[in-house]
Amino acid sequence: MAALRRKFGEDYQVVNTNRDNTAFSAPVKKKRQRFVEKNGRCNVQHGNLGGETSRYISDLFTTLVDLKWRWNLLIFVLTYTVAWLVMASMWWIIAYIRGDINHGHDSSYTPCVANVYNFPSAFLFFIETEATIGYGYRYITEKCPEGIILFLFQSLLGSIVDAFLIGCMFIKMSQPKKRAETLMFSQDSVISQRDGKLCLMFRVGNLRNSHMVSAQIRCKLIKSRQTPEGEFLPLDQCELDVGFGTGADQLFLVSPLTICHEINPKSPFFDLSQRSLMNEQFEIVVILEGIVETTGMTCQARTSYTEDEVLWGHRFLPVMSLEEGFFRVDYSQFHSTFEVNTPPYSVKEHDEKSSLPSPLSTPTLGESHGAARRARVFSVDCINTTDREERAGQSRLPSKLQRMSSSGKEDLQRKVLMLSSQHSEKACSTGDLPLKLQRLSSSPGPEAADRLQLKALKVGFEPMTQSTGDLQLPPTPAPVPARIHTPLPSGGGRPEDNLPAKLRRMTADR
Repeated sequence: MAALRRKFGEDYQVVNTNRDNTAFSAPVKKKRQRFVEKNGRCNVQHGNLGGETSRYISDLFTTLVDLKWRWNLLIFVLTYTVAWLVMASMWWIIAYIRGDINHGHDSSYTPCVANVYNFPSAFLFFIETEATIGYGYRYITEKCPEGIILFLFQSLLGSIVDAFLIGCMFIKMSQPKKRAETLMFSQDSVISQRDGKLCLMFRVGNLRNSHMVSAQIRCKLIKSRQTPEGEFLPLDQCELDVGFGTGADQLFLVSPLTICHEINPKSPFFDLSQRSLMNEQFEIVVILEGIVETTGMTCQARTSYTEDEVLWGHRFLPVMSLEEGFFRVDYSQFHSTFEVNTPPYSVKEHDEKSSLPSPLSTPTLGESHGAARRARVFSVDCINTTDREERAGQSRLPSKLQRMSSSGKEDLQRKVLMLSSQHSEKACSTGDLPLKLQRLSSSPGPEAADRLQLKALKVGFEPMTQSTGDLQLPPTPAPVPARIHTPLPSGGGRPEDNLPAKLRRMTADR
């Protein structure tokens, strides 16, 4: 083992390859330093204050309150002991200067303080006076003005010391820090879907029956980052929205509640996925504030969650149950979670996938051109099929009548084209036509009119293309080449007028 560690380094670990052991234990990550401990204590120490330590003396009362209990008790005992010794010494000095110590048992002598003839008797006199015990054996006589002045000073000094130290101890005992011990936070936070949205959730609870008035919760994300200008910000603080805009951060904390942070484009976890969570380093600080109902003092409870304490795809077990006449909270399941089906990708990736167009819903450019081409072929095939049927019927006529019918048909087609072009001109102005048609319509002459009619036919086919593009058509045969007809003479009139005189008479007789 030592040789393997020397070869592969200290991080080398032996993995159990026993097939019976199906559970796989991931390598334990090194525990990193927390900014806020789980009990709410901030892991920050101030050093190299220099001359700024005098600021603590200027606010002596707050300094004493912030001290630990052992130091408070030590200061309390030492302050009273020193004060008693100093005042007892002053009474002994007065008795020594006046010579009362030498006439302690002389009944004819009137001392400053009766029955004070040594230091223990002076100390007892001070304690009896300070504590207002008054045994009646030691007392001040009227022939000692300095003793009267010292007695007044002792009374004022004792009141100040009592107010300072007793007030400090009272504030220390009535601090709501211990009230925060009965406010619980879940050991882990979870990420799962709620109401179709990915959310970061944790649970809070109150163990006491007394309520927290105006309870409010806040969350801070502690994460180091670097600005675009290159500035490194260690432990940068970012606010996490837990319902500030909707009022969901105001809690009615009579039963355990699950606090929810919705992961949206405004959230710092917008691009956080299950895979990237393993490589992230951050800390979520939760702060719960409220007024203690019994004392009226503000209480604050804190905790934190690191990236190792964020469980992806988990949900908290329910702890509320309905009993006979009341609701019961089972705190044994307060920290328990169970796995749920949760997408492993981030909200950002989900939005990018949903914003992409579906290939089935929107046809491509080639498909749209193909549909238009099929519609045109379909319309041309209909015309060609009708043309073939007419030619089959004309094949039984004489050749002269066939030429007459073909020329009459072309004249009829031209009239139909002229009617369709006139209808299109009524439906839309020439400004809506293409530029070539506008030029053709503006140029005079019969050739321009014929070309305009042909263009109008093509424009008239476009609505058919759009309306028949969605139809399912059978495979279209190859387009039949159009027959070239001999144009009619430009004489005009009926088709019979163009025949010879003999044929006109035969037609008339028929």
